[in-house]
Amino acid sequence: MASPHKPFVLEIDGPAASVADAPPVPEADVAPPQTAVAAMMRAPAKPSVARRLFYWAGGLFLSLAVSIATYEFIASTLNRWPVLGFLAMVLAGVATVSLLWMAGREWAALMRLSRIDHLRERSVTARGDLERARGLVKDLDAIYAGREELAWNRRRLTEQGGDLFDPDALIRLAEVELLGAADQAARREIEAASRKVATATALVPLALVDVAVALMSNLRMIRRIADIYGGRAGQVGSIRMLKRVFSHLVATGAVAVGDDLISSVAGGGVLSKVSRRFGEGVINGALTARVGIAAMEVCRPLPFEALPRPKVANLLSRALAGLFGVKD
Repeated sequence: MASPHKPFVLEIDGPAASVADAPPVPEADVAPPQTAVAAMMRAPAKPSVARRLFYWAGGLFLSLAVSIATYEFIASTLNRWPVLGFLAMVLAGVATVSLLWMAGREWAALMRLSRIDHLRERSVTARGDLERARGLVKDLDAIYAGREELAWNRRRLTEQGGDLFDPDALIRLAEVELLGAADQAARREIEAASRKVATATALVPLALVDVAVALMSNLRMIRRIADIYGGRAGQVGSIRMLKRVFSHLVATGAVAVGDDLISSVAGGGVLSKVSRRFGEGVINGALTARVGIAAMEVCRPLPFEALPRPKVANLLSRALAGLFGVKD
């Protein structure tokens, strides 16, 4: 029996093992962040066949019922009072033409948004193929063909893009030339919305009023950002865009927690010790800036690669500097 005071020694035959001789740890097959973000921002799945059939049949039934009721009303009015019946017929015609006009505009707006989404999805697969990259840049250039302020940038892209044979470099050049000015305009919209929300929260004592101001400011900001990037949305498109922005916020919520949003909220907590309403205004302004950044990522035809992604703290500091009349 071994003595309890004798240390236990493990004897190993052969030379001692070295850390350098250890096999490398296999890397996990993790998708790149940009691919994951692009997958998050894809359009939602189409409704089922049964749901689409219900919408189609229900819409036709309601249209038929309204048409029959309108026809009977106009016919009975013509029999009793011909002048009023003729007036009702004219008003019904004007209303029908206006409805078709609005429907056409909504359809065109949805097509613009779908075009932007398609370009963003193509940018993920076009980085390894020169032909796809050239087609992507050509379609992106066509979106901004009618903007006079980008005429010089478009000529520069055409001149320099023909000499590039690297698809990634070509896409990055298109991003710098065509989206640089749009990014600056979107930043100004976010700063203005954040400044308005922070001011309303700090100065208006009624809770419902600052909530209404924040909601309207965010809606207007999202529509303006979509317009800046060429995806001008109508009423239906705005609802769809708002849903996608907040879906993107939920999908990237874990990233937002680790972003500079924490510093902005912490700054609001420090300022709340001096003025509670002002601290709440800073926090609401930071949240508005975060919504604006999500709107940029959703509305932008290309993901952020060559140009830096805006940060909440930077946008909020510029917004508050504009509030107090300080210029950079």
